[in-house]
Amino acid sequence: MSEDSTTLMWRGAIIPSTVVALLAVIGSTIVRHKPGFLGALIGSATVIIFLGIHLLISAISKNLDPIAVMGMAMFSYFAKVLVMGALLLIVSRATAPATVDRTTFAIAALAITAAWLAGEIRAFFKLKIGLPLPPASKGD
Repeated sequence: MSEDSTTLMWRGAIIPSTVVALLAVIGSTIVRHKPGFLGALIGSATVIIFLGIHLLISAISKNLDPIAVMGMAMFSYFAKVLVMGALLLIVSRATAPATVDRTTFAIAALAITAAWLAGEIRAFFKLKIGLPLPPASKGD
């Protein structure tokens, strides 16, 4: 039974990023206690949600016209940048540094992003995507 490429990409990205997220939350809790726990937890949720949106857009738009796919991709990137900026502003203004450790947030987010992208790239290279070739001309 063949699985959808989006499912394989999702699984390839979510497994390593979840492992890194768990390690970040546990390690941050041990090192920085409650502020580290909250920073790593918010960073983990932010990265997984925002990078998951990309795969969701890919799944929705896989059978659309390439121009429409480009438009959806540009819109999703623009929307993610705006929402990410708003989220970071809310976290920085609404929480005290003693409550949410900013350094832990950043380190966890960067580590999980790297794990997500590495898993997604690895899963992509494992896909067997057949590209249609143009028909051969009679002179060949």
